[in-house]
Amino acid sequence: METSESSNASYKRVKTVYYSTVISIALVCAMIGLLGLIVTQTYTLSKYVKENIVLNVIVNEHAQYASIDSLQHAIGLHPYVKEFKYISKEDAAKSLSEDLGEDFIKFLGYNPLLPTIEIKLKAEYAQNKEITILKDELEQSPVVKEIHYQKNLVSSINDNIRVIMLVLLIFVGLLLVISVGLINHSLRLVVYAQRFIIKSMQLIGATKGFIRKPYLFHGLVHGFLGGTIAVVMLSLVIYLMKEQVPEIALLYDYNQIMLIFLCVIAVGIVLAIVSSFFAVNRFLRLKIHELYR
Repeated sequence: METSESSNASYKRVKTVYYSTVISIALVCAMIGLLGLIVTQTYTLSKYVKENIVLNVIVNEHAQYASIDSLQHAIGLHPYVKEFKYISKEDAAKSLSEDLGEDFIKFLGYNPLLPTIEIKLKAEYAQNKEITILKDELEQSPVVKEIHYQKNLVSSINDNIRVIMLVLLIFVGLLLVISVGLINHSLRLVVYAQRFIIKSMQLIGATKGFIRKPYLFHGLVHGFLGGTIAVVMLSLVIYLMKEQVPEIALLYDYNQIMLIFLCVIAVGIVLAIVSSFFAVNRFLRLKIHELYR
């Protein structure tokens, strides 16, 4: 009777450890996934900001349409350029009048604005060095009068993004180290609870590979379950963020999000299997008298 009660108590302890291990893996994977989402969203936001930096190419008032079309064709073929838009004098005047709330042409008696080509660059070329190269090339055209862009803003954006990404990457590194430690500790408790079984199997001639196999399988299952729970938690976070801030959905790249989810599950499985492997190896190397420590 006492043996049965002792066996049941031992089973319950092992089962509790299993549950706590899965929860630990889930929490760790959720934190890794959340940080991954923050990194990718930061990258997407930085790309969006960079691709909305505008170069204003002021066109000479008396430039021929054929020359302007030729310039636009050259701009469209340039590898740095993502998109561009030609704004005529009339369109510029209409837009400014709407912003001012009155017709300034009637007040001045003429339209002082010049035709403009607004250029937006690809994110990887939204740097002062590349912008200067493009600016110098365009200024060689007789059609171009001058080019304006916010040089200080470009520098500020790139510097801030660089700092933010560096800080996030450091956090990712630290979190991975902490994650490995937590998961390893949890799985060592699982193996510790069955250390006598491991040593008994070893004493009757079971090979190390045979002994490891079920624990590695359990590690795989624990990692998969923990990763799946983490994915559910992250999905809930994404849903709540979308409900609270609908505009943030514009930054969502669902292909990236699915990749992060798969990586979260993969990380959970890999960490659990590796931790199980080393935990079992530790007890395989112990002497019988060391099992009681």
